[in-house]
Amino acid sequence: MKKCKLLIVFCVACLLLSCTKRFGEINKNPYDFTEEELKADFQLMGEPMSQAQLNLLIYNDPPTAQLQQNLNADVFSGYMMSPNPYEGNINNLNYGLLYYWNVKPWIVTYSNVMKSCDFTQQKAKGKYQEFYAWAQIMKVEAMHRLSDIYGPIIYTHYGEINADKSIDYDSQQEAYYAFFKDLDEAIGVLTDSVNNHAAWRFSNFDLVYKGDYAKWVKFANTLRLRLAIRINGVDPQKAKREGEAALSHPLGLLTTPDDNFNVNITPVTHPLNIMCYNWADIRMGAPMESILTGYRDPRLPFYFVHAEGGADTYHGIRNGIAIRAKEEYASFSSLARLPSKIQFMTAAEAWFLKAEAALNNWSNAGDAGVNYERGIRSSFQQYGINNVNDYINNDTSKPKPYVDPHNAANNVPAGDKHLSTATIKWDNNAAYEVKLEKIITQKWIAMFPEGQEAWSEFRRTGYPKLFPVVINNSGGAISTEKFIRRLPIPQIENVTNPQAVERAKKTLKGPDTGGTPLWWDLR
Repeated sequence: MKKCKLLIVFCVACLLLSCTKRFGEINKNPYDFTEEELKADFQLMGEPMSQAQLNLLIYNDPPTAQLQQNLNADVFSGYMMSPNPYEGNINNLNYGLLYYWNVKPWIVTYSNVMKSCDFTQQKAKGKYQEFYAWAQIMKVEAMHRLSDIYGPIIYTHYGEINADKSIDYDSQQEAYYAFFKDLDEAIGVLTDSVNNHAAWRFSNFDLVYKGDYAKWVKFANTLRLRLAIRINGVDPQKAKREGEAALSHPLGLLTTPDDNFNVNITPVTHPLNIMCYNWADIRMGAPMESILTGYRDPRLPFYFVHAEGGADTYHGIRNGIAIRAKEEYASFSSLARLPSKIQFMTAAEAWFLKAEAALNNWSNAGDAGVNYERGIRSSFQQYGINNVNDYINNDTSKPKPYVDPHNAANNVPAGDKHLSTATIKWDNNAAYEVKLEKIITQKWIAMFPEGQEAWSEFRRTGYPKLFPVVINNSGGAISTEKFIRRLPIPQIENVTNPQAVERAKKTLKGPDTGGTPLWWDLR
């Protein structure tokens, strides 16, 4: 018995000794990987990039997504409007700008996207050139959207702290020039990888193209063309150089709906579904009703649900109106339920960009009319709609006058200067401005529901024609006829980075208000 007890003690001691030696390993969080473990399959660089994609529009936090984009760009673009009279009906939707709304695009982009891209680039620099280039493209996609909201942003000086503890902004012009430089470098790296048949290193983390370098180059080329077109009015020589570089690249632009830049957020539902169906906070915008019903557009049921009154009845809410209670307009057309993918760029947009580039006589742009029709066809193909020829050849249908069944003061009657008279069919003999309105109006339809780009294009071109707010609570800071042009620099920056903010304000065309146009905005 004594020998047996000694044997038991010895075995327990050995077990304890073994456990003590492996204590750190046994008690380690199974989800807490060391840097070496993550490097083995590129997770250290890849996981931050997955998060960057997911937060271009924050995917899992609908209240934040609502303030990041929906209650500004999605509404300012004319796509949508809320039936909710937030803050006693004094809010961004009628130009009573709320500082605690306007900070969200800034916070999400810097905390969830820029930070992740910068981390990946720090880890990848000099070692993993494809990861570095990927992060470079993602940075431009995120930060041009941010600059198109506020104007000056922190980009080339990100992470550089001055002696006075400030971090310098780039003017919007400086930021755009940096975007072009970064895209050029990234396109060069990934093009070499395609030509050398390099292995797809970030396939496991890419929620858009599954690591396909060629598709990322096509997206980057199209993004470059988008930004070139954006600045054509203010800087035509730079725009032409950058646009022609994109148009002449051997890998080309986005071409078919399979190339669309959609971030897969499965199994999470699209945040717009939550806003629309769970909260009843967003509905069709009045310009959408006017244009889509006027054109008898077959994409209409793919975008919105018919309102009470029958399958062909669609109602949109006009921006900036008097709303007494949510119930007043909650029965207007809801959004059609969106899949678990967030769309940021389509092949249709690429064709419309080429159409405008052709109007500008840029090399390798092709024919404007052909590109215009290809854009419409690509959009129809995206939704599986076949009867495109009748639509393209329609030279009579125009946007319909808008009638608010609850309040005639909100109507936009026939002959109103804000009601477009643009038809669909292309006319090679038409004036430049007529052609431009057709291109932008069809691009606006095809980009739905991506309100940020739609708002930017409206500010740049004035198209499609939208309806001004009925109530303007800006106190004169924003012109009703000129519409809102930007959001002010977030209040948090005035508190935490005041010296740099004051320097940044000097790069604006006017005061730091919603009525001051951006650098590229000449309308």
